[in-house]
Amino acid sequence: MSRRPLLILLFLFAAPLGCAFWLYYGSSWRPALRTNHGELVEPLVPLPAVAANGAAAQDLFKGKWSLLVVGDGAVGCGVECRNTLVYARQTWLSLGKLAPRVQRVLLAGAGCCDRAYLDSEHNGLIIVRVAANEPAAALPRRIPMPHDRTIFIVDPLANLMMRYDARQDPKGLREDLKKLLELSHIG
Repeated sequence: MSRRPLLILLFLFAAPLGCAFWLYYGSSWRPALRTNHGELVEPLVPLPAVAANGAAAQDLFKGKWSLLVVGDGAVGCGVECRNTLVYARQTWLSLGKLAPRVQRVLLAGAGCCDRAYLDSEHNGLIIVRVAANEPAAALPRRIPMPHDRTIFIVDPLANLMMRYDARQDPKGLREDLKKLLELSHIG
């Protein structure tokens, strides 16, 4: 009896495994595709301990995933800020049964906000007031704020982890958030 068929079968099963092992560990090649739609904040950035409604902001974010919208400063919450809040609310509503694991937070300056609008249109929104007129100043300096249409995902350990442009298709934020919620065992 010949060993040739056995060696051919062994090679057919071992060759793809050996090739994959070499590609992953032996070469610098990595797949170009990525599965996230937002911009990863690398490395993770812990939220600073800003005062928030009488409590530390970090305590507010612990234990829940959060969609963080940064208000546009002394103007209050203008058109761009309102559009971003609607984007965050609609994304949150589209999560369905996963929505209770996520909270929406507005980081607002001292001169903010139109409470009547926020109470009527954004029920459940948590407003974190910072002493500075420019709320983005409460974030770490290395987090660039290109515009006031930015939404951050904050993990249950109070780290800024992803950034989204609210002018883009909200489907990407929803997909990334659903994936995080389904894979996460915290929050």
